Amino acid sequence: MSVAIGVIGTGVMGSEHARILREETGDAHLAAVCDADEGRARAAGAGSKMFTDPLALINSDQVDAVVIAAPDAMHGALVLACIEQGKPVLCEKPLALTAAEALQVVEAEVAKGRRVIQVGYMRRFDEPYVEMKRLREAGEIGKPVILHNVHRNPVVPTWFSGPMSVTNAFVHEIDMSRWLLGSEMVSAQVYSGPGGDPLMITMQTDRNEIVSTEVFMNCGYGYHVHSQLVGRNGTIETALPTATIRNFSGQHSAAYPDNWIPRFRSAYATQMNAWVKSVRSGGANDGASAWDGYVTTLLAEQIVAALDTGSSAHFVVGSRPAFYDQHK
Repeated sequence: MSVAIGVIGTGVMGSEHARILREETGDAHLAAVCDADEGRARAAGAGSKMFTDPLALINSDQVDAVVIAAPDAMHGALVLACIEQGKPVLCEKPLALTAAEALQVVEAEVAKGRRVIQVGYMRRFDEPYVEMKRLREAGEIGKPVILHNVHRNPVVPTWFSGPMSVTNAFVHEIDMSRWLLGSEMVSAQVYSGPGGDPLMITMQTDRNEIVSTEVFMNCGYGYHVHSQLVGRNGTIETALPTATIRNFSGQHSAAYPDNWIPRFRSAYATQMNAWVKSVRSGGANDGASAWDGYVTTLLAEQIVAALDTGSSAHFVVGSRPAFYDQHK
């Protein structure tokens, strides 16, 4: 039986999730959409049931599982409602607006005794990153020592504040680095360019690996995400994600997209299909758990605090509940 999915929030990301459910997902269908803007919901829903109240969608007996792409401040409460209803949920990052709220979500899921939450850190499903992780685990380059990351965006709107470079962008590097290395971050040092952009964030792991990340939110030329893993015996890095290379007028070139969706379009579809498979089977996949979502938000908060004070961040996380060891 096809899984009936409801999507809450039909902005840029929610509309893309809805499209993937309509066009690129097997064993599931877009059953409902919810947005305060009825016109936007109607366009994304393409004939599916429409809601303006997200709780009504979550509680509907016509919806088996939920995708949350609503504004960040709504995530925590909506995920808690999904836990209460026992409905699997794929929640766009962040899991919650604050680490304290994210921890409440973790505690609620553990109390229910069933893992229903996946956080939408899609790089875990991106082919270049998946291949880097496979080769790292196979010992292809020896023991990892440094992970270099670049996260560049062409331009951000005026409402995109300084802390959002960390809480909205760099969180992807936090999650990806933990997942790729299989290590935990223990400290960070932040260096800021004029006006807070770009940032250089250097983290150290519990295995003494160094993770360096440039976060440049107004680089001007396009959306560019890149990583290189340096080991004792070699390196692995993501290749330029493009289908074609241009040779003309004495130039050899490739194009960069102007936002994140073209770069990670395939990863979003792979993530959705893996999540649907886990919903059908009741098992888990390699997606980020609620605990992963909590850790990422907590580390981002502590990095922002370090940025404000000019000090180093020494992460205090606490112990992962055994529940997440048993439900990988």
